[in-house]
Amino acid sequence: MTWTTRPRSKFDDLAAIDVGEGPLVVLLHGVGLRAEAWGGQIEPLVSAGYRVVCPDMLGHGETPFTAPSGLNSFAAPIAALLNEPAVLIGHSMGALIATQIAASDNRNVKGVAALNAIYKRSFAARQAVLSRAHALDAQEPNDASVTLRRWFAESASVERDACARWLQEVDPRAYKAAYTVFAESDGPTEAQLAAVTCPAMFVTGADEPNSTPAMSLQMASLAPKGRAEIIPGAAHMMPMTHAAQINATLLPFVQECLT
Repeated sequence: MTWTTRPRSKFDDLAAIDVGEGPLVVLLHGVGLRAEAWGGQIEPLVSAGYRVVCPDMLGHGETPFTAPSGLNSFAAPIAALLNEPAVLIGHSMGALIATQIAASDNRNVKGVAALNAIYKRSFAARQAVLSRAHALDAQEPNDASVTLRRWFAESASVERDACARWLQEVDPRAYKAAYTVFAESDGPTEAQLAAVTCPAMFVTGADEPNSTPAMSLQMASLAPKGRAEIIPGAAHMMPMTHAAQINATLLPFVQECLT
C-alpha cells in the first residue's frame, strides 16, 4: 500500500474522500494525519457495499484551518454530515470526536467504533501529553521524530514514511490546536458513555501504551451496548500497520449496525 493522495469532495469547508455507494460509514483520523490514513480500510468497506466518507480534520489535509474552541469545533462539522443512518469509526482524536457525536441525540448514528481511544489517563500520562502540546510550535513544522518513535518504535516501514510526510505537511497552527484539545481531554465521561445507546466497539492494540487495553475495556463496560476488542501485537497506528486484523473486526460490526 502506497498511501497516495486521493481526490476530495467538499462538504461546506470540510474536505473529504467520498467513495462507494450504499449505507454510510464515516472514518475520522487522528491529530497530524489526514484522510489517507484510512487507506487500509477504504477499499474493503467499498467492496462490502458501503459509501465511505473520510473527512480531513480542521487544518489537516485539504480542510482549511479555523481556530477551534474545544472538541465540539471538530465534532460539529462531522455531525452536519450525518443526514442518513451511518456508522462512525474514529482513530485516536477521531475516536474522541466519534464518541462525542454518538453520545449526542443524533439518531442517524447507528454504531460507533473507537480505535485507540483514551479514557481517564494516569497523572503521569496526562502531564506528558500536556507537556508535548505546550512544546509544539504553531508557526514552524515540528520535529516528527519523537512522535514517529512513539508510534512505530525504530521500525522502518511505508506506514512510518507516510506518517512522517503528513506530520511535516500539516499546518503547524492546526497541529498545535488539535493536539492541545486532545491533550486537555480525558476521554468521554461516564455520563457520555452511558448516553451512547447504539452499538459501541472500543478497539486498541495489546502493545498500545497510551490508549491502553484497560481503557477500552473500561469504556466498553460503561456503554450500554459496549464491547472491546484487543488486537495482538498492535500499537497506536494499528489501522495502518494491522489493517487486515482491523478490517476483520470492523466489517462485521458495520454490517451488524447498518443491516
